[in-house]
Amino acid sequence: MASKKAANRRQRGAQKSCSNVFSMFEQSQIQEFKEAFGCIDQDRDGVIKKQDLKETYAQLGKLNVKDEELDEMLNEGKGPINFTVFLSLFGEKLNGTDPEDSILAAFKLFDPNATGFVNKDEFRRLLMNQADKFTSEEVDQAFSVAPIDVAGNIDYKSLCYIITHGDEKEES
Repeated sequence: MASKKAANRRQRGAQKSCSNVFSMFEQSQIQEFKEAFGCIDQDRDGVIKKQDLKETYAQLGKLNVKDEELDEMLNEGKGPINFTVFLSLFGEKLNGTDPEDSILAAFKLFDPNATGFVNKDEFRRLLMNQADKFTSEEVDQAFSVAPIDVAGNIDYKSLCYIITHGDEKEES
């Protein structure tokens, strides 16, 4: 009995941390996700577990799924995968953006003095010459929504918010 109460508490905690995820989707999309969740949640207890995934794969004809693969899938939820967590996982995947704290951590690498700003010109040079190289047009497009001060510094905390939540100017 005590373990069931603890599981319910964890489930509620997971739900609270993702409650604004419903605003990411239209009602019809949420209904489709709810149907998909119901197909995966084989035992209908409101939480996707390893056995649910095994049974779902079996219904799809894949009988030899490794436990490591299933554990990897379940670990993406960072806790029990109830419907709200399921929805937020899809939201992250579909929107193609990392969580805000991941993006902030990446920017902080370019801000050794923790000022909250990175130089626009230096950042442009890095974007165009490192890793997945941006074109000049792509940098210009990114900078069009970036909050840049008169000294040419990007307020990357505000930019992270715009990346993960959208720009008020675009929505008006």
